[in-house]
Amino acid sequence: MVRRLPLRWSVPTLLLGGAVGLGIASRPLSHLAHARSDDKSFTDTASLDRGGSALIQTSRQLARVAADVTPSVVHIESKFETSENRMVEETGSGVIVSCPAVPGYYIVTNRHVIGDTATLQQVSIRLRDGRSFHPMQKWVDRETDLAVLKIDADTAKPMAWGNSDRLEIGNLVLAVGSPFGLSQSVTMGIVSARGRALHLGGRSASDLVNQDFIQTDAAINFGNSGGPLIDVDGRLVGINTAIASNSGGNDGIGFSIPSNLVRRVVYDLLERGQVQRAYLGVMLDPDFTVEKARELKLDRVRGARITQIYPQSPASKAGLAVDDIVLSFDGTDIVDENHLINLVSLTQIGRKVQLVVLRSGQKMSIDVNLSNRQEMDQHSEAPSHPAMGALIKPLGLTLHDLSGDLASQLGFSEMTRGLLVLSIDPRSTLTGSVDVYDVLEEVARTPVTTVSDVRKALSASGKGDVLLRFKRKNATGQHSHIVVWQRS
Repeated sequence: MVRRLPLRWSVPTLLLGGAVGLGIASRPLSHLAHARSDDKSFTDTASLDRGGSALIQTSRQLARVAADVTPSVVHIESKFETSENRMVEETGSGVIVSCPAVPGYYIVTNRHVIGDTATLQQVSIRLRDGRSFHPMQKWVDRETDLAVLKIDADTAKPMAWGNSDRLEIGNLVLAVGSPFGLSQSVTMGIVSARGRALHLGGRSASDLVNQDFIQTDAAINFGNSGGPLIDVDGRLVGINTAIASNSGGNDGIGFSIPSNLVRRVVYDLLERGQVQRAYLGVMLDPDFTVEKARELKLDRVRGARITQIYPQSPASKAGLAVDDIVLSFDGTDIVDENHLINLVSLTQIGRKVQLVVLRSGQKMSIDVNLSNRQEMDQHSEAPSHPAMGALIKPLGLTLHDLSGDLASQLGFSEMTRGLLVLSIDPRSTLTGSVDVYDVLEEVARTPVTTVSDVRKALSASGKGDVLLRFKRKNATGQHSHIVVWQRS
């Protein structure tokens, strides 16, 4: 079972591994007591000295790194109301960073640490030197579970950014945070794997579009969410986010968001107010099996198989097709669908990239001009049959014009007008507030009867929250309810 740490995140404990054992003699130490001065076994003493010296130097280096980075790590407490109207308290960690283009001091943490509804006054940040702040401003990105908080500090120590692409399996890493509320705790471990995707249950998991996690054996526990993963040079290489655990505690499998992705999200939020993501316009196969790979004349499971193409998308315009297998993106070999999603979303919008695809057993190169995903979300429809409704991507709802016949089947008057909710995207922020068979009657106080009406009303409503009015029929009769849709 994989758990996102909803309250506290524990620090990754990394094992010192090979450096400690280097130079240690394989013979038992008792052998040295019986060796003569001219015995070659006395060379083992030098080996022990060298091994001990290496261990001491490594220990001192780690101590220097820990002392250098801890002032950049903060303890975070928040209080907010859930969708079930319950007040919860969260505790987690964060790290101070800076952005060259935007002056000031900023805290990076996990979005789930501060919640979606917490006010600025309900979030408290405590620095290593004891100073406490409420954030002046906050930005969140649902699709990476990241949040950025601005603090009004005269002085602070931002952590240096590291290059997560240079991490290799086996590299030593440190983590600092507040496991179980024990702030400024430091642990050590290694990079166990890269490019991991998490299969978390519930709506919050499906929000995570960008899944390219660093796996570490560092001890991760409640309280370390949002805390930094650090290389041995004291640079930020990841933000701790989840654990895989049967017990609910550390089982030696923790996951961190790579720093290159974090930095891109932070800079976009601070410079533009939102994260810009490039868009290819395809649906990919999350269960690409060996059997399917062989059927498509691929030697083994690799790459990302395309299952659907969105109309008027970059993929459609470039001539990509269903059952194409994307083997390479802009010169990078594709591991799986999550790998491709991350590479696309982190590519500069408008850039032309070359894809190598396998089609009917033949490799071919295809150039694609990537678009802005948010613009595509506003205007494109899902690749579904018109008779089955249209997906309004910003809302995450598939809607169908409501005829008199359909209204009667639903128990409404034949004169009822609106749009029938056919399905709800699990990633939609309306999940839990809207049900299938609800009828959308108004958008921003404007009556809607067609999909075009909905799009026009959303476009005219500006960038803030939008009032939606739905009609519902249940055992107690029919009634209308108002939902506030929050733009992500």
